[in-house]
Amino acid sequence: MCGIVGITVKEKNKLKDKSLGKTLASLLKMLEYRGYDSVGIAVISDGNIIIRKARGKIDEVSSKVIFSEIDGLTGIGHTRWATHGPPSDENAHPHTDCKGTLALVHNGIIKNFYIIKKDLQKKGHSFKSETDTEVMAHLIEDKLYKSNSKVFLETLKEALDEIEGSYAFAIIYKNEPNRIYFAKKLSPLIIGVGKDVNLVASDIPAVLSYTNHIIPLRDGEYGWITPNEIVIKYGDEIVDFTSRIKTIDWNVENVSKAGYPHFMLKEIYEQPLSLRETFFGLQSDPNIERITERLVDSEKIYITGAGTSFHAGLVFRYFLSKLGGRSSFPFISSEYSQVSEEIGEKDILVAISQSGETIDTLTAVRSFKINGSGIVSISNVLESAIPRESNYAIYMRAGPEIGVAATKTYLTQVLTLTYIAIQYAHIAGRLTDSEYRDHLNILSKASEITESSIRISEPLVKMYAKDLKSSKSMYILGRGLGSILALEAALKVKEIDYIHAEAYPAGESKHGPIALVEPGFPVFFIFTLNHRKELIGNIKEMRSREGIIYVSTPTADMIRENTLDSRILNIASYHSEILEPYAHIPAYQLLSYYISVENGHDPDKPRNLAKTVTVE
Repeated sequence: MCGIVGITVKEKNKLKDKSLGKTLASLLKMLEYRGYDSVGIAVISDGNIIIRKARGKIDEVSSKVIFSEIDGLTGIGHTRWATHGPPSDENAHPHTDCKGTLALVHNGIIKNFYIIKKDLQKKGHSFKSETDTEVMAHLIEDKLYKSNSKVFLETLKEALDEIEGSYAFAIIYKNEPNRIYFAKKLSPLIIGVGKDVNLVASDIPAVLSYTNHIIPLRDGEYGWITPNEIVIKYGDEIVDFTSRIKTIDWNVENVSKAGYPHFMLKEIYEQPLSLRETFFGLQSDPNIERITERLVDSEKIYITGAGTSFHAGLVFRYFLSKLGGRSSFPFISSEYSQVSEEIGEKDILVAISQSGETIDTLTAVRSFKINGSGIVSISNVLESAIPRESNYAIYMRAGPEIGVAATKTYLTQVLTLTYIAIQYAHIAGRLTDSEYRDHLNILSKASEITESSIRISEPLVKMYAKDLKSSKSMYILGRGLGSILALEAALKVKEIDYIHAEAYPAGESKHGPIALVEPGFPVFFIFTLNHRKELIGNIKEMRSREGIIYVSTPTADMIRENTLDSRILNIASYHSEILEPYAHIPAYQLLSYYISVENGHDPDKPRNLAKTVTVE
């Protein structure tokens, strides 16, 4: 759940910033969405390792400990989301050994750290932090000075064999000042391949200012980089990685704010483009037909994800049923044990993860694989762990998403899954050729509807956000697909506004939740095509309790239904429920964004959350 980076350059003029310390801070800024409770760097300078770190976000720590005055040619950095040990100066990475000969940064969890720590303490090792990570520094030190060969890479492998859990490590060793050692298991790690400069990082945005050529590392791989060399090993074998070098078509502009005050707002506005690229990509994806045929032939279809990805999976379940006449079984990935005893070889799991690294979803995938099930993955990150472990992988092509709260990755997930549901219905004989083409044509309008909804809803959203900023609780209600979309709308309000927002099927509100409605209580309704009559009745029920009613709908619908005394949240007009997610959800994304801004929060960095959950 942390961000790590390392860079080694041949000459100082290869650095884009004035010093290596400032360079590392700049690279870490591109990973701050992965964690931001503390930050630190380590640089090899004049034969010594200089470490500076502290609790806080990158800019404040950089000013406090003055990263910019540290210089060198090889260094590593870390931005933390705490797992073992609370946020503090001492628990910030990098960590070092007793003698200060090495420094390392780590993303992941060492499960057996306590046992190793006790053993090392008995041998005289002194620890400065409460983290699991520091154990690795002392373990390498202990093995290094017992080794006759003193070969660092061999010693690193011995230490890796002893630890249990997940990790992405970047390590510097003062006796080899132009090398960065690395290792990966479960946690994401890539190599950036440049000219007279090489990098390691948790994610692609951190390397793009130097190169768009990357090598996604695989579990069990370890090795080292220098400015002009890359060595990757698996076990005792050297890996030929040349065919694995990928060219990324993102650039630095893609991962900068481009004039927007926050990444979240930028990414909301990027959704029309992302949806267009996702739709076009799906049309040329050779996996789609094979995946659909596998789904048709499966005995049971399971769907899993976490958070927003799970909500996208529920939309898939809805359209798979409505269009394809097929039942499926969605479950939250951390609860895979609820279905583990019923999995069969003829079943298939659709695993949804924007990062492709979500540990709960990855664990569910592995559980299904053990039982012989097929795996289909939906992800936004090329060559990430879950797609690599799947039988079939589909990439959404949403582009990088920096804001912690998912926006464009949600709608591109929904579009991808709806596309598959339409394909399923066609192959299963539920849609004629003509109906199939009509449905795809409707889905192709998703980008247009999203763009229109953003433009139409934003002025009213800004006004309503001022009224809602002091709210402590609210409901978001709907029926049918609207009740599923309400889950994602409510999650956005909880994530970045810190307001207790609950989503319910509107008909269920009479069975308990309505007891909380009192004068001034905000109640939102997602006004969908197929449930207008029932929703009007639910609106009247809430109004009779003096709740403040907000309704997301095309204005013409509300005039026709004569409910103008509700506060209307205007959205784009649409004529098929296939387009409802793209009409309604942008308005709620904007609503959560502007409430957050009104309250002075940072919507890109909600408290207690990080972009990718890579620890259990």
